[in-house]
Amino acid sequence: MIQFRKLALARGARRLIDDLSLQIHPGWRIGVVGANGSGKSSLFALLRGELHQEQGDLEIPAAWTVAHVAQETPALGCSALDYVLDGDAELRRVERELAAAEAAHDGHRIGELHTRLQEIDGYSAQARASTLLHGLGFGDAEFARPVADFSGGWRMRLNLAQALMCRSDLLLLDEPTNHLDLDAVVWLEKWLAAYRGTLLLISHDRDFLDACVTHIASLEGGRLLLYTGNYGDFEDQHAAQLAQQQALFEKQQREVAHLQKYIDRFRAQATKARQAQSRIKALARMERIAAAHVDTPFDFSFPEPDRAPDPMVTLKDLRLGYGTRVILDGVKLELRPGARLGLLGPNGAGKSTLIRLLAGELAPLAGTALLGKGVVLGYFAQHQLEQLRPDESPLQHLVRQEPMTREQDLRDYLGGFDFRGAMADARVGPFSGGEKSRLALALLIRHKPNLLLLDEPTNHLDLEMRHALTRALAEYGGSMVLVSHDRALLRTVCDDFLLVADGRAQPFDGDVDDYLVWLDARRARENAARADTQAADDKAARIAAREADKADRQARLARRRPLLKELEQLERKLAGWQGEKTLLDERVADPALYAGGDGALVQSLLKRQGELAASIDAAEERWLTLQTEIEAIGEL
Repeated sequence: MIQFRKLALARGARRLIDDLSLQIHPGWRIGVVGANGSGKSSLFALLRGELHQEQGDLEIPAAWTVAHVAQETPALGCSALDYVLDGDAELRRVERELAAAEAAHDGHRIGELHTRLQEIDGYSAQARASTLLHGLGFGDAEFARPVADFSGGWRMRLNLAQALMCRSDLLLLDEPTNHLDLDAVVWLEKWLAAYRGTLLLISHDRDFLDACVTHIASLEGGRLLLYTGNYGDFEDQHAAQLAQQQALFEKQQREVAHLQKYIDRFRAQATKARQAQSRIKALARMERIAAAHVDTPFDFSFPEPDRAPDPMVTLKDLRLGYGTRVILDGVKLELRPGARLGLLGPNGAGKSTLIRLLAGELAPLAGTALLGKGVVLGYFAQHQLEQLRPDESPLQHLVRQEPMTREQDLRDYLGGFDFRGAMADARVGPFSGGEKSRLALALLIRHKPNLLLLDEPTNHLDLEMRHALTRALAEYGGSMVLVSHDRALLRTVCDDFLLVADGRAQPFDGDVDDYLVWLDARRARENAARADTQAADDKAARIAAREADKADRQARLARRRPLLKELEQLERKLAGWQGEKTLLDERVADPALYAGGDGALVQSLLKRQGELAASIDAAEERWLTLQTEIEAIGEL
């Protein structure tokens, strides 16, 4: 159990959490929510031992293994599979000790280590690591690729797989879906729902939280409040609490007004002074109830776009790809004004490639792509955040776009994206990913686009900003093409869907939930095919093993046969020599031999006795050598 006792946590001079007393029981899966900057990541740093509390106590069982996702991945030369296996530290330690024990021929230690491997499920470790990699979108061919070959986003997936590989008691995940697409998100939420340890999860994806948590911990105004249930349950409970708080506040305000009215009326009258003073003291002792409010700093909308041509985009028989590698072929698409199209499809199928073509960043390998006259594009993708000028402020970015607009109007506009006061004048370089995403969206919207191209626009955005963006897109009067792993956003703003899969882009007859069913069926087919391939590989391996065993048996038989024949001949010779020597030893020991006076005979017998002894010694030594060689070959 994790225990917080009157704990306070600060970052620099800023107090993030105050007077926290809370118990987290084993097996709880807790979604941690709160506005950006409220202290969620600092809380995780505290649990990892990277920060220390200002006061109070934090107790985590000493025997617990804590896993989290590393934020950096060095350009390693090891394979992706080995990198994931490194997440199980004990497995790797046992493997190293086993190799050392085998090198030292320490049979007892070898037995102990094999027992421990069995206990930690070490023999299935590679299969478990492969399942994690498949679930997060890696193909079989990528398992052997060096970590250094992967891009930053894919390395983050490797870091996530490594954290999941750890047999942890406490798993800390901070926005794990930011670098995933929808199929990987769905797989991950099922994995986490089955996780047996204690989970603390920071996420701004409502559907994701609903699917895999048992509790919500909400950071609000320096307090960490625990709610039972998923995010939907939390919203209901939180709304009821706010309504109750507001009712109590209003009741107290009426009581305060009544007391103040009495004080104001009778304070100057001598006969009522004592009663007035009593009410002044009562008013001072009263514990004030704060007015309930919901922190919604974001309030923006898309300006009404200019009239759009019809059709806006026409794609005919397009082939898309990079160099000689074809990603999509035979693409046909006509976008008309008011179209709200969501792109669905497995990881790597070509959704972002199609968006890049529409944005003019990628030329087709074949076919024609026509953009209607008067189309104003608004393109958002994660790589565009790198194009923000780090030494300039949000206001300077906006002034560059609209040098003739009044500064106060621009500041008012930025305030809708929570760039208020000093934030509007702060350098963009130190901004968080969420803050940069907000700024990029603010700049995009000011262009008054009539065709939005959005590739994962909710990455790094908190729940309130996601809600504001969803509301604004739902009311947007132009056309859009959207790629997102946020199911709530897809359900709310898309009218039609295009399925990008298996080298094709075709209309999808269904909604997001139908697509999830399609994904499950596809994954089941892939798993079955993988199982069939594995079964075929296993069968081939068994046949190959039998053939190898047969060949080895025949080779050992060929080596053993002449040794056995020589051993048999040697044993016959030894039997004869030993029998002759026994008789000779008896004769040489007989005194009568020497009484006869035949010196030549005596010399002859002694010489023969020595020859027999030498032959027997040599034969016995050779017999031992043959036995050792036969034992080394083994039983057949």
